[in-house]
Amino acid sequence: MNIIIVDDEEIIRLGLERIISRMDLDVNVIGSYGNGMDALNQIMKLNPDELDCIITDIKMPMMDGLRFIEHAREKMDRTPVVVLSGFSEFEYARQALRFGVMDYLLKPIDKKQLYELLRSLKHKGVDESGKEESPVESAEGRSGCSDPQAGEHYVVDQIKAFLDKEYDRNFELERLADTTGMSPSYVSRLFSAQTGQTITDYLIEVRIEKAKQFLVDHPDLKNYQISQLVGYSDPVYFNKLFKRMAGMTPKDYKKRNAK
Repeated sequence: MNIIIVDDEEIIRLGLERIISRMDLDVNVIGSYGNGMDALNQIMKLNPDELDCIITDIKMPMMDGLRFIEHAREKMDRTPVVVLSGFSEFEYARQALRFGVMDYLLKPIDKKQLYELLRSLKHKGVDESGKEESPVESAEGRSGCSDPQAGEHYVVDQIKAFLDKEYDRNFELERLADTTGMSPSYVSRLFSAQTGQTITDYLIEVRIEKAKQFLVDHPDLKNYQISQLVGYSDPVYFNKLFKRMAGMTPKDYKKRNAK
């Protein structure tokens, strides 16, 4: 798999090259550029089948990432693009999704996330036309809305609905990602950016609220039974978590709210 890296920070480019070179994925960095203009000039010399992925920064001199992606799409309309972004630049990353960006990575780069992304890219299927659909484009289609931000809200609502329904099951980010048609890393970062909390924190809130309902509505249930009903196999851990979230033990909560 051939990759081009575009970032005006040399230390970032060299670091990515070094990380990728040590992966067991047969991935080759065939170009490394400090701005979008130089990268675009090289891309125009390549055939579409000679480039499998573009990893690019957003803020760069001469030609920023958004313009670069837009122009690169004229030649490489089917080539997956991954955006590098600082958390404060999420709005720019969101705009880039309009140009068919498949995912984005937050700086500093998480090696495991990069590995999983490249591995999934190698095995990722494409539709009959060969063009991959960006995560938010896919969400827009399912929500019936052409606004990228509305598409993101739809995905977050979909995630919440999934967790609200299956709070009692073992949490698997991969299974959750499958329901949205997105990569696990993208789902996790999108949820955090939209809600200000992690998926795990949201799930804990849901489980504790369900536990409160069981304590009040079914006072005959034992503590370990309620623990299992809300997805925790360890009642001791459940007790500690409940006290941290509710400010009291399940036993005290049951007494205070007895009907």
